[in-house]
Amino acid sequence: MSRIGKQPINIPAGVTVTVDKASVTVKGPKGTLTQEINPNITVSVEGSVCNVTRPDDEKLNRSMHGLYRSLIQNMVTGVSEGYQKTLELVGVGYRVSNQGQVIEFALGYTHNIFMSLPSEIKIETKSERNQNPIVILESADKQLLGQVCAKIRSFRKPEPYKGKGVRFKGEVIRRKAGKSAGKK
Repeated sequence: MSRIGKQPINIPAGVTVTVDKASVTVKGPKGTLTQEINPNITVSVEGSVCNVTRPDDEKLNRSMHGLYRSLIQNMVTGVSEGYQKTLELVGVGYRVSNQGQVIEFALGYTHNIFMSLPSEIKIETKSERNQNPIVILESADKQLLGQVCAKIRSFRKPEPYKGKGVRFKGEVIRRKAGKSAGKK
């Protein structure tokens, strides 16, 4: 039995989980999320507990058992508490600003980068004197939030010599020494 898949999912107050033939819908104060489910996997809701079961120990069913349990748990957490990621721009002249759902980056290229964010994501940008610019992203959908953060990070990945680039807040970048000074 999958150690993750066999654990029950506790549903907090204010969150409703509805199961259709091939999908699970989770509604809560932060929004509504839907996930398609493989027909081999069974999802049942009894009271404030949701269980995920599989028909047999076939390899595909075992792998999907834990996967769908984790996805449903992430949906329940997302609609009740939400997810937040913080990105930091490290580098001289790096700036960020937003107007509505459009975010503008100045990352040392000859042009500024504009990115339109999905409506499910809330954005906040902070630029204080003598501090690195910060981008705070919030959403109920963990997968969408991670995908957007990865896309933003790909505009200028942190480099190992000076540590410049877009990184997650608190992320440790492995540094390299660079060229040796003088040869003998």
